[in-house]
Amino acid sequence: MRFHSGSAAAAAAVLGLALTAAAAAEGGSAQQQQVLGAQTEAMPDYLWETFDRHLSRMRFIDLTHTIRPDMPIWRGFGNSTFSAAVNRLSGEPFTYATDGFVATAYRLTTDQMGTQLDAPAHFNPLGAASDEIPATYALSKLAVIDVSPKVRANATYAVEVDDILEWERQYGRVPARAAVFVRSDWSRTWPRVNTDEFPQVSLEAVQFLHRQRNILFHGHEPLDADMTPSFDAESWILRNGYAQAEGVANLHLVPPTGCLLSTGLPKFAGGVGHYARFVALCPAEWPYGAVPAAASEAPMPLFAAPLQWSPEKGYRVR
Repeated sequence: MRFHSGSAAAAAAVLGLALTAAAAAEGGSAQQQQVLGAQTEAMPDYLWETFDRHLSRMRFIDLTHTIRPDMPIWRGFGNSTFSAAVNRLSGEPFTYATDGFVATAYRLTTDQMGTQLDAPAHFNPLGAASDEIPATYALSKLAVIDVSPKVRANATYAVEVDDILEWERQYGRVPARAAVFVRSDWSRTWPRVNTDEFPQVSLEAVQFLHRQRNILFHGHEPLDADMTPSFDAESWILRNGYAQAEGVANLHLVPPTGCLLSTGLPKFAGGVGHYARFVALCPAEWPYGAVPAAASEAPMPLFAAPLQWSPEKGYRVR
């Protein structure tokens, strides 16, 4: 499905404006900072107007797995555990009854789990760490290349350059600075997935996307880019200063073109991977996803069952 509506055009315009603002927020010259400071009280509101007119009607699709201690993980990493946070003064867990609130303590054995964005420093000590990823990664165009039919025939199929060219014959050239996600449908059986054998992305494909199409980053559903002994594709990506998304979900709900990608990332000092929240922002005409005005956002609804700790699962459930 391809969109040519006014909402999609407005979204593209907002993308450029938002990235400019994000770049200024990330740093910029002293002169830029001075200009921004001088205009604080007189800043134009066209971004708000565009949001009200177009973006507020967009469809929001979550592409993120929920983090659980029993989620699939690469075999080399240990298991993570969740527990009730303990008051260091009393030595007892915080409770609704005693303290009026609860909190959670997380023992995470790696920053390479679940839906994630790999930082270049994962494979390269000179590469950007998690807290050095630019703020401009927060928003980009999103292209989705569907190879799920080939994966059904070959569970370890590796995306080739021909798959990208075939996509371009249907939808046009892959946009520069886009996020390009590969749909394989591997994640649709999550958490019952095989982390040792999975769909791949070839070295030639990622080199083509970065060198010939100048994309921002690519993403895939499995927890690694490839199964080669030396992680050929993943190694090339990270050692050459690029990031990559892994563990992406729900790509079967996203069209090939016309959407934006919102990327939320925590800033762990010196980290080499991010627990990421990827959300596709798709045109109002698309049938899937939540619409802000129709969602129960503020206040959020109360649930019939209370949240309580499950010793069996190792986290709170209803």
